[in-house]
Amino acid sequence: MIVPKPVHCQVLPGRFVLGPDTALAADPALRAAAAWLRSEIGPVTGGDLPPAAPGPGTITLALADLPPEAYRLTVGEDGVRIAAGGPAGAFYAAQTLRQLMPPAAFRKAGPGGELEIRAAHVEDEPRFGWRGCLLDVARHFMTKQDLLRFVDLMALHKLNVLHLHLTDDQGWRVEIRRHPRLTEVGAWRTQSQTGWNGPFDGRPHGGYYTQDDIREIVAYAGQRNITVVPEIDLPGHTQAAIAAYPELGNLDTPLEVRTGWGIGTNVLNAEESTIRFFEDVFDEVLELFPSPYVCVGGDECPKQQWRDSPAAQARIRELGLAGEEELQSWYIHRFDTYLSARGRRLVGWDEILEGGLAPGAVVASWRGDLGAVTAARNGHDVISTPNTSVYFDYRQGPGEDEPVPFGTVLTLEDVYAFEPIPAELRGEPAAERVLGSQCAVWTELIDSPRQVDYMAFPRLAAFAETVWSPADRDLPDFRRRLAAHLERLDAIGVEYRRESGPLPWQTRPGVPGRPETVDGWQSQLDAWTANLRR
Repeated sequence: MIVPKPVHCQVLPGRFVLGPDTALAADPALRAAAAWLRSEIGPVTGGDLPPAAPGPGTITLALADLPPEAYRLTVGEDGVRIAAGGPAGAFYAAQTLRQLMPPAAFRKAGPGGELEIRAAHVEDEPRFGWRGCLLDVARHFMTKQDLLRFVDLMALHKLNVLHLHLTDDQGWRVEIRRHPRLTEVGAWRTQSQTGWNGPFDGRPHGGYYTQDDIREIVAYAGQRNITVVPEIDLPGHTQAAIAAYPELGNLDTPLEVRTGWGIGTNVLNAEESTIRFFEDVFDEVLELFPSPYVCVGGDECPKQQWRDSPAAQARIRELGLAGEEELQSWYIHRFDTYLSARGRRLVGWDEILEGGLAPGAVVASWRGDLGAVTAARNGHDVISTPNTSVYFDYRQGPGEDEPVPFGTVLTLEDVYAFEPIPAELRGEPAAERVLGSQCAVWTELIDSPRQVDYMAFPRLAAFAETVWSPADRDLPDFRRRLAAHLERLDAIGVEYRRESGPLPWQTRPGVPGRPETVDGWQSQLDAWTANLRR
């Protein structure tokens, strides 16, 4: 009943009894996985899994000649043996071991005592190296503790990349000491729109992470083998930054942090001083995030302000560019060069294909599969994240009582059917350019951790299987395993969407905002892909 499904699992006769006196033997290189097991299992049994030499009755973690994220787990009556290719493999084995325990093991509370673990042999490793989830904390801020809880939920599902969307028109969420107004002003908005097209709620909203907060989040995730990839949007999605520092924009009139949703028209100007400003920002971001990947957005950048701005037009002529599309490409190239010089790789949404792709850039393909196919065939690495398959702000059922009646219906079954490698690439050498995939929890209409739970789960469990497990899908088998997995989510307090639909507190009758239609979204996708082909 393991989620995501392992490569091989064989149930064996017998059980191992885990009790207060059970000891743990671990190779020094696997101490992080051992520490995690002690923190999770000790409170359940009342013991602390003291260190010991390998032997009968112990849990043993050992290094083996396996890929770094691979493991072999054997549970027998005489003990538990984990052989792992590295710290990540040992950690994933520990997660699997926990799933072999009864749901009570997930509560970490009680009088203590013995736990029976079914004997089994598991051989496992992931299909893809990039198994991610984007969490948008710019539109609705999530506290540090809630974010750490979400990291634990990702780890439970063997995901290994948290793409943290930190800045947008509606909020700036990371402290930059050289430019303090980014959080003094940019982290706060006066109100928020209700629904996609509804009235405003009149309630101020805001918050940000200090640099110490970020260090704690990154370290906490790292202990769970999750890399935190920061996203600092440019040149579009930047109204919060322009509100804090008006000289970054194209207008003479001051702006406020944006309160509505959708694509904003306010974008960065192309002055060299603005480039230097954001190099300051990235100087501090790179100190906080050791990730080899850094996302600069590059998406949904309207060009009208550049067309209307004499300064922008002069800059285009000075740089010898053909027009506004090439100006956006110039922006991305500048920061690709900046990041490459510091040993990092730029990630951008598939709009960065328009106007010429930066040489070392990684493309996050979200508008269907065309961006992924185009980038991979041109020798660029790809993260597959199509909105029609893995965007968890999309509603989960057709009923009007869905708490977030937005987007096309994206059911659990739809997510489970998702294939990260586009059909056009299968069988081609270019398919190897697909690093993996990530789902996305955009939060314009998700305003609390409870709503994040509802929108992300259990769809995130289905997504995890598409990026971890072998490509063959078996929906009835997944549903059987999911039924047991939901008991674990119940034990740790995840307020997921149930088959019967929303719970009473999760419905929002009377909230304005129209559900988007499938036809409407398809029309928009057709327009986007036509623009890409140009």
